[in-house]
Amino acid sequence: MSVRLIVRTFSELCITAGALIILFVVYVLFWTGVKAAGATEGQIDDLQNRWARGAVAAPAPAPVPSASSPASDPQPSAPAPAPEAYRDGKPFAMLYIPRFGKGWEWPVLENTKVKTLQKGLGHYRGSAAAGAKGNFAVAGHRRTYGDPFKDFPKLRPGDAVLLTDGTTWFTYRIDRKPYRTVPSDVGVIDPVPRRSGYDGPGRYLTLTTCDPEWGSSHRLIAWAHLDATQPVTDGRPAAFHS
Repeated sequence: MSVRLIVRTFSELCITAGALIILFVVYVLFWTGVKAAGATEGQIDDLQNRWARGAVAAPAPAPVPSASSPASDPQPSAPAPAPEAYRDGKPFAMLYIPRFGKGWEWPVLENTKVKTLQKGLGHYRGSAAAGAKGNFAVAGHRRTYGDPFKDFPKLRPGDAVLLTDGTTWFTYRIDRKPYRTVPSDVGVIDPVPRRSGYDGPGRYLTLTTCDPEWGSSHRLIAWAHLDATQPVTDGRPAAFHS
């Protein structure tokens, strides 16, 4: 085999490899976002249609706000009705984080499977229901599939995290800057999350995502406590503008 043929063959292999790498980068950076946008819009439409049909139970009386502290536990003035069970893989709420921008809104689906997280955020199965005592825990992609938690490190104490199930607005407040840990540290989504600083039962929310930005060797965690609730008929909470 001549040197010229060897060089030409090697060059062609390099060009082919380069083209495959470019296609992969385009898929990761662009196409997964396109797929996520369509899938997310579908989940939002599903939710809005269900809510328009009145397929969600009436809201419980709003808890009386108490002093904002990590262990604060607003208590409803009357017993709340049993919440509708979340359907596996289906959307049941919308999440808003003003810190991430005016247009940041994502559906929350039940479970954290790979296919679920390609459509929106995933609620850890077995964690608390929205607004309930315990820990409402949510996972989302840092990058790819719409980059929902791309700006996760920007979260700061006092930031609002707003959740609605179609009948009630739940306003949570972040209590500390994001905490970095390893994937095996599952205690971060316990009812009283480990290393959160909370010293007893309450109504908490945990957000989780991958770290570093384009890797998954670690996890970033943000914890929040329930600060206030109000029925959706009262409009959007003031926290949207704070």
